[in-house]
Amino acid sequence: MADALDFLAQFAMDKRTDFLDCFTHAGGKQARTPELKRNLIAVLIAHSTNLRLPRMADACGISYDVLAWTAEWYVREETLRAANLALIGYHQKLPLTAVFGSGTLSSSDGQRFPTCGKSVTARALSRYFAHEGLSTYTHVTDQHTTYGTKIIVATKREAHCVLDEILGNATDIPITEHATDTYGVTLVNFGLFDLLGLQLSPRIRDLGKITLYRTGPKSQVETAFPLAGPMLTRRAKLDLIAVHWSSQHPAGRTPSPQRSGSTGRSDAPSTPPATCPTQPTAGRSPDS
Repeated sequence: MADALDFLAQFAMDKRTDFLDCFTHAGGKQARTPELKRNLIAVLIAHSTNLRLPRMADACGISYDVLAWTAEWYVREETLRAANLALIGYHQKLPLTAVFGSGTLSSSDGQRFPTCGKSVTARALSRYFAHEGLSTYTHVTDQHTTYGTKIIVATKREAHCVLDEILGNATDIPITEHATDTYGVTLVNFGLFDLLGLQLSPRIRDLGKITLYRTGPKSQVETAFPLAGPMLTRRAKLDLIAVHWSSQHPAGRTPSPQRSGSTGRSDAPSTPPATCPTQPTAGRSPDS
């Protein structure tokens, strides 16, 4: 199998993209042996297939110590990201890439995997794992370009990570619209996407069973939004919302500190205690 790995290193994707050169030594510039690319391919296959290094060593004939040393010194988050950027750059130049889509639309979704041993990211989730596991949250364009993958806690809401790779990736992919499933949707995300000039297009489960509110008369809304208008079945009471939102409402006033006696001294501490809870704004929940 070692000969097959040499073949892959010489004639396959690395020959076209030089992506294996992105895996640099953590200690700085080092002489690269002729076998390094072969060893890197073995490590990447072992990690990507969950074969792990001991079994990969048995399968390919490269000693475990060599594979472990290669993984320790060359395979890191920054080198993996650099290699992925090299592959994306090559993929973007292929004529067939544009056939699949414009590259401006992307989507993200999570996959859950069980873990072995101890991990600060792993959590117990009986619906998916016998013991503990984690989630990988992946972003893919309509051209089938995987431009971001992030490890997250399996019990964490995926919606909190939707914008991470869109804003944090170093590619030149011009994303203007993004799709998620129900777990990627919050009202905050709609607002953030709008502020960034992006469009959030989620696939919301059981949308027909959700009560949606409109801000104007039914006829006016259905004329303006022929498709979505009929789903807005209730009219929001904007006057009631304004009353509860206003800072003039009694619930939103901050009580003034009480004075003691004639000394004019305030009984309130000069600085709030570290454990003092924050007063929620009127009309909002503490989590909003």
